[in-house]
Amino acid sequence: MTLETMTFAKALNAGMRRAMEDNPKVLLMGEDIGQLGGVFRVTEHLQRDFGPQRVLDTPLAESGIVGTAIGLAMAGFSPVCEIQFDGFVYPAFDQITSQLAKLTYRHEGAISMPVVIRIPYGGHIGAVEHHQESPEAYFTHTAGLRVISPSTPNDAYWMIQEAIASKDPVIFMEPKSRYWHKGEVETDASALPLHASRVARRGTDVTLVGHGAMVATLLQAAALAESEGTSCEVIDLRSLSPVDYGPILDSVRSTGRMVYAQEAPGFNSLGSEIAATVMERAFYALEAPVLRVSGYDIPFPPAKIEGAYLPDADRILEAVDRALAY
Repeated sequence: MTLETMTFAKALNAGMRRAMEDNPKVLLMGEDIGQLGGVFRVTEHLQRDFGPQRVLDTPLAESGIVGTAIGLAMAGFSPVCEIQFDGFVYPAFDQITSQLAKLTYRHEGAISMPVVIRIPYGGHIGAVEHHQESPEAYFTHTAGLRVISPSTPNDAYWMIQEAIASKDPVIFMEPKSRYWHKGEVETDASALPLHASRVARRGTDVTLVGHGAMVATLLQAAALAESEGTSCEVIDLRSLSPVDYGPILDSVRSTGRMVYAQEAPGFNSLGSEIAATVMERAFYALEAPVLRVSGYDIPFPPAKIEGAYLPDADRILEAVDRALAY
């Protein structure tokens, strides 16, 4: 086993580098991803090492980026598109949902769409409007798309490679607040399949479930709960569509209680779907309703008050207390 310590951003860079070395048809596309290396330096040095024909600086035109990627995929390439910030994906929304997601189905499987769209998403970085959003529910609602979100450097390294190798289009949600966090990366083999949930912490009293940056907050809440005598199990969703319910249901059948946490607004959200499914499939195991902690149903607020909007450990622990009170 070979372990390396690297940041989340560096792990993504290393994963894309490895995919490009293994497959000459892999191309990177996006605004300022070449010489600059991207706003978050995730693609740093890749244009230097692979050349401008494989790491393409594009115009500021998200619809054009994705539309071009669709054409490249039809021609046999595996393009990886970077959307600079979450709030900038909407100009490409029609290309993604009307074309990219449907072309394989429309052609009865005769063509594949190996396109990855990387989207830095979420809060915690004090950014301005359109730079801190959580649009994952739009894409999980769209049949034909795979949607994933790693929370650790190890998952970032392996999941980007697995996404690039997929024959289906993948929306790759990157929690931007995790870019600078370090962790161990096992560079020999992936521990889990692309669409598997992961038990991040074992516990016996309450199941906590989340994805992306929220996993770190759940682990913080679980540590605080333990100091007060409550044992929380933490499940990292990893794959947002399809969802691997096995570990979630196994945990809920053991603990009898579940709290789902997310940065996105709560109404019609991924948390809504997961809560409903757990209630359907594990109803008789539940000792309390599945509870949700989320961002509020408002546009993402100005940076100075984002702390009041984003779920924190205290809000999660309050939900844990409510679940235990039943």
